[in-house]
Amino acid sequence: MDNVGMTVRLRGEAPRAIFFGVASLVCAASAAATFIWCASMQAMGGMPMPGGWTMSALWTPMCGRTWFDAAVSFAGMWNVMMVAMMLPAVAPALWRYFEAAGEARGARAGGLTVMAGAGYFFVWLVVGMLVFAAGVQLTALAVEAPALAHTAPALAGVVIVMAGVLQFSAWKARWLACCGNLPLRAHARLDVQAALRHGLHLGQHCLYCCGNLMAALIAAGVMDRPAMALVAAAIAAERWAPGGARVARGIGVAAIAAGLVMLVRALAE
Repeated sequence: MDNVGMTVRLRGEAPRAIFFGVASLVCAASAAATFIWCASMQAMGGMPMPGGWTMSALWTPMCGRTWFDAAVSFAGMWNVMMVAMMLPAVAPALWRYFEAAGEARGARAGGLTVMAGAGYFFVWLVVGMLVFAAGVQLTALAVEAPALAHTAPALAGVVIVMAGVLQFSAWKARWLACCGNLPLRAHARLDVQAALRHGLHLGQHCLYCCGNLMAALIAAGVMDRPAMALVAAAIAAERWAPGGARVARGIGVAAIAAGLVMLVRALAE
């Protein structure tokens, strides 16, 4: 009986190992692509702005390209970056979906889980398009109004401080708890439409939960690789580490401290 029990457990663990192995490979490939993208954008340089910061070429179309081309390029690389940053946080939730789908449909579970993931990352794609539109408008304003451009580093510090303060809020605690215990209502119908809806539901909850940390990343710089790594680690840690609420508050303290340092440096310029 012991040998039979061990065999059952090993068979149950094999799909889990394969699932997280594939997720790790996808995450690593996305991280490598993001690193290359950031390096290529930084190699292009940027425009020095009042206040001691540099406007990235990310927010303007390259020579010979249209705004539509720039938007499509940004959307593609934004989603690759989101996969690298968010897959470690959402993978356990997608695994739970895979398990629930697998009980009913077996071989279709993998495809349905992929569709749920597509729905999840579609939410972040929409966010990326809003970020691009806002970034284009803000950089245009900064070029036209040097006084406004001079305040940009201080405003970035304020945004990061606010993101840290939100880590202590009841809103954050509620959505963090929801992300860890999201019900699998979409499994009543196991088809592509239901899988997409479940992914959209996951993405919505995730956005509510960690939108403040993503705002901090955007304020620090979308192409800031150390900031990406820190925010990705923070999002995964507060969601899945033991004592997630305490982890979230610790992240809040770190964000407030970093934002205050940025603010002091900006005011000292």
